[in-house]
Amino acid sequence: MGANDYQMNYNVDMVFCIDTTGSMYPVLNMVKQNALNFYNDVTKVMTEKAKKIHQLRVRVVAYRDYLADGNTAMRVTDFFNLPEQSAEFEQCVRSLEADGGGDEPEDGLEALAYAMKSRWDSSGMKNRHVIVVWTDASTHPLGYGSQAPNYPQNMAKNFAELTDWWGDRQMPGVMNQSAKRLVLFTPDMPGWNEITKLWDNVICYPSKAGQGLQEMEYQVILNVIANTI
Repeated sequence: MGANDYQMNYNVDMVFCIDTTGSMYPVLNMVKQNALNFYNDVTKVMTEKAKKIHQLRVRVVAYRDYLADGNTAMRVTDFFNLPEQSAEFEQCVRSLEADGGGDEPEDGLEALAYAMKSRWDSSGMKNRHVIVVWTDASTHPLGYGSQAPNYPQNMAKNFAELTDWWGDRQMPGVMNQSAKRLVLFTPDMPGWNEITKLWDNVICYPSKAGQGLQEMEYQVILNVIANTI
């Protein structure tokens, strides 16, 4: 086997945090259209980079606004093992609808907190734990919707605590420090831009507020994801 034939094997967990308010219809429709082929598409891009995915799991956190949307504010799934559960993953994504949201900011930081507390798989020799956030909206401060009856218990109390959950080299957080990656397709607005400035292992592609991420192309998203692995 030559040096160019060697492939590193990766166990990859991804959590998709998707803003499912009304303006997000374009990107949500794009995700729906490509859900069934997502595993094949990702592995193809990875193969081109001489990397091989041994195991791929994907989880969905669909979010809106606790005060405005009540029981439909947050939908969280278990991990789907791909390609074995590709049909179930597609069915889940296709059931998501772009609606609601109330005021312009949404509860994106709560969705990110849910993602960080996922049951990540650390087996295997090489791991990647990737969170991808899609939104065209700013985010409420953590706890803004805490008066809602369905607001989650054990949530980070503020941005500082959420930052502790993410951790750094000096103070490990809840995620595997060497495996964690965060990809933000978010506007350059308070909350999101603080993460970009203060947290490590973050890649940000600024979206345009209120425009539903129309400019995002599926191939761009695939390449960004592959570059985090």
